[in-house]
Amino acid sequence: MPSFKEKVLEVVKKIPKGKVLSYKEVAKKAGNEKAFRAVGSILNKNLDPNIPCHRVIRSDGKVGGYNRGIKLKLQLLKQEGVKVKK
Repeated sequence: MPSFKEKVLEVVKKIPKGKVLSYKEVAKKAGNEKAFRAVGSILNKNLDPNIPCHRVIRSDGKVGGYNRGIKLKLQLLKQEGVKVKK
């Protein structure tokens, strides 16, 4: 049985280009909707470039954190046509 971390990374890996999910939505799809903070922690530690962590944003539509810097996250989302609150 996959761990919560593995489930989170699998959910995020499947977010298509140009789309986003909130940390809470990722947590729910991974099996624990109350673990949205854990999702943020898991993604913050992820260094795999095949996992598009930049496609996970806050529930209020703001960008949230990114382990490679907020500026790069905003740039990547803009390139994909996603508009988020700053």
